[in-house]
Amino acid sequence: MKASARCKQESLHRWLKFNAVGVLGFCVQLSALWLFVTAFKIGAFVSTALAVEAAVLHNFAWHHFLTWKDRRAGKWRDSLLRLLAFNATNGTISVAGNLFFVYLIADGHEIPLLTANLLAIAVCSLINYILSDKIVFRMASNER
Repeated sequence: MKASARCKQESLHRWLKFNAVGVLGFCVQLSALWLFVTAFKIGAFVSTALAVEAAVLHNFAWHHFLTWKDRRAGKWRDSLLRLLAFNATNGTISVAGNLFFVYLIADGHEIPLLTANLLAIAVCSLINYILSDKIVFRMASNER
């Protein structure tokens, strides 16, 4: 198999893993959202932010051990730095995107909170994949 074809196949495989993890993270986010709103009676904005952060931490662990396992650093310090980078990129995009949609859609137009969160997840997913692949889980220069 040619190198470019193998590279495309690996990218597709990674994208599929990313989305599978995203589906699990989606379940974590919606479950946490339900728990915060229903059981703890926390407001929509705070519940959304907490639920997104729960999903971000969940997704990082799966991406670290599955999606980008071939790019894992050997030292725990490097993993911690990646977690911080993941939170700064994917976490920021996800929280900002979700809060924006909740503010824009759910608060002003009587659209359910769940629908607003679904739209935000769909929009933020592609941005988060690119940030993860090119910044957070990029190969170290000595691995290339």
